[in-house]
Parts: sequence; structure tokens; C-alpha cells
Amino acid sequence: MNDQAVCCYRHPDRETGIRCTRCERPICPDCMVNASVGFHCPECSGGGSGPGRGDDRQDTAPRTTAGSVERPGDPFLVTKVLLGINIAIWIAVMVKGQDVVGTLELVGRDPFQDGEGVAEGQWYRLLTSLFLHESVMHIGFNMLSLWWLGPPLEAAFGRARYLALYLLSGLGGGALTYLMVDPGGRSYGASGAIFGLLGATAVLMRRLKYDMRPVMALLVLNLIFTFTWNNIAKEAHIGGLVVGALVAYGMVHAPRARRALVQWLTCGAALVAIVVTVVVRTAELT
Repeated sequence: MNDQAVCCYRHPDRETGIRCTRCERPICPDCMVNASVGFHCPECSGGGSGPGRGDDRQDTAPRTTAGSVERPGDPFLVTKVLLGINIAIWIAVMVKGQDVVGTLELVGRDPFQDGEGVAEGQWYRLLTSLFLHESVMHIGFNMLSLWWLGPPLEAAFGRARYLALYLLSGLGGGALTYLMVDPGGRSYGASGAIFGLLGATAVLMRRLKYDMRPVMALLVLNLIFTFTWNNIAKEAHIGGLVVGALVAYGMVHAPRARRALVQWLTCGAALVAIVVTVVVRTAELT
């Protein structure tokens, strides 16, 4: 057997390329226990104490890849709620038209009216715009992407971390749009959050050592569409992608001993960067 081979921690004579997604110890096929994302070792899946779980661990509840406690009930609750909000706002737009759009869309500064843009203090538009869609194709593609990308990420990150990832990605896309696009231009930022989930999926798959080719092909295809199609908010896509990937990296690579601290500091740093971007741009426009 190769001296450099990685062997199962319970069966030292068996080489393996799989690790427990919770404690990261190498495990062979006989020791793998299916988890919501990846595999767990017997000790982690059973919730009891064991090597690698930490002597000071008080709770024995199962945890996700990112360290969040697995909650009872619907494992994809947040994804379904986000789908519902997006669809509800789409229906409201269809019924009320521009009355709803004009209130929620991202606009930096209205050149004709006072108090109609982010620069005039309506920062909420950075959040509300990420639930707006321009057309049936737009919402159809985004909701299919959310349904495909969301559940595995929610299972791996846990509800709170997953929701933070989604919102920060959308806000990051909105902030970059606000910084770089003409302040009088209007934008819908829903795709920024979806691109954030795509970036997070790539980071998670790399962390779990899955085959990266499918997600990389999807990412390249979406970037081609971003830079070749007309009337696409390129800045929202890129901003969401970058923020989503960075936040996800902090989530899944946080050291076990300080996991929660590093994860929430990562989210805090992303939020601070977004706020600073908005403040700087607002100062330029006022």
C-alpha cells in the first residue's frame, strides 16, 4: 500500500478518497452514512461522542456541512418561501403593473423627481429589487434555477446561513449595479441572488470533492449569456456571483473550532463591503 495513501480512520488497511463532511475524517464505503449532503462517519451520524467531535461538545443534534443544526420539518422550507415571495410579487406586478414596479425596482437617482431612488435615501430598493423579474422567461429561468440550486445548498448550509447567502448575494449584485450603472437607469436584481447560489454551489462541490465539470459548464454558459445578450444586468450577475462564492467559501472552510464566528464574520464583512459601496456611490451622486 502506498505510504502516502489516505486510509479510513476505522479501517487503516483500506484506502479511501471520501471524508466525513462534518468532522473531515477519511471513511471507507463500509463506514459511510448517507447525509443530506455527502457522507458522515458513524460517530457523527449517530450524534454520540467520538474522535474528532470535540470533548466540549454539548449538543448531539445532527449538523449540516456548514455546522448548522439540522432542524425538524421541511428541509427545503426557506427555498419554498423564497419561491413563494418571488411568485407573489410577480403576480402583484401582473395585477398592478408599474405601480408595484416603480416602488420596488432599483434606481439610483431619479432625474425628474425627488425622493425616488437609492441616492435619495430609499436604500430598501436594493433589497426589494432582488425579487423583481422583467418577463415570463426571466422569472421562469430564475425560479427553475432556485428550485435546482436551492435545496442542496439549504441542506448543506442550514436555514439561517442559506438565507444569509441568498440575501447577501442579491444585495451584492444590487450594490455593484448601483455603483457602475447610470443612476437614472432602472434594474431588476433577482438574477444576482441566483448567480450567488451558483457561485456557492461551485464552492460547495469543490469542498466536497465532487465532479466540478457540470457546475463549471453551467457557470460558463450563464456568463456567456450575461455578456452576449442585450438588456441583461451584467453588474448584478457578477456582483451576486462574487459575493455568493466568497460567503460560501467562508461558510464551508471555516475552522471547526471557530466555525460560527468565522462564518458570521464573513457575512458581516460582505455586508459592510456592500454598505460602503452604497455610501460611496451615494456621496458621488449627492
